[in-house]
Amino acid sequence: MQKYISENFEKISNNFIELKDKISEIEKVVNECIKAIKNGNKIMLCGNGGSASDSQHLAAELVGRYKKNRQSLPAIALTVDTSILTAVGNDFGFDTVFSRQVEGLGKKGDVLIGISTSGNSTNVVKAIEQAKSMGIVTVGFTGQKGGEMKNLVDYLINVPSDVANNIQEMHIAIGHILCGLIEDEVCNE
Repeated sequence: MQKYISENFEKISNNFIELKDKISEIEKVVNECIKAIKNGNKIMLCGNGGSASDSQHLAAELVGRYKKNRQSLPAIALTVDTSILTAVGNDFGFDTVFSRQVEGLGKKGDVLIGISTSGNSTNVVKAIEQAKSMGIVTVGFTGQKGGEMKNLVDYLINVPSDVANNIQEMHIAIGHILCGLIEDEVCNE
């Protein structure tokens, strides 16, 4: 058992060391988010399963607070309204539960962060396509291969793993970095 635990910690540590290669892309995403907020726009997030939870977690950090008591920042997880999710899913299909929300809630200058460990989640891909058609900046958090999202998004943060739980660990760490930098920049002016 100790060997298993030790090997997992070593693998996780190595993933985070390799993640340093994504610093430039993370910085670009942070700058797009800051620009959106400063221009009166918002950040939208979406994903399925654990990625839905990450979407909600990060939106809560921005709307509530991350580390500082400050004004609320405009962010929304498209994963939380069960009435919308079930109505759209029933009437139009599960593949459109996020794209319909982007169409109704999004506007040019917003940022959409689509989170998918595979990069192939159809409903996230459709949300990205909808966002791009509206002039919304698109960001993909994916695993190493990037899936379909790698060819669609404006900014791709494809973390160095193909193992779902390890991908999710890195996604939330990147999200926390994003929240901290946004909070520092937007709230220190």
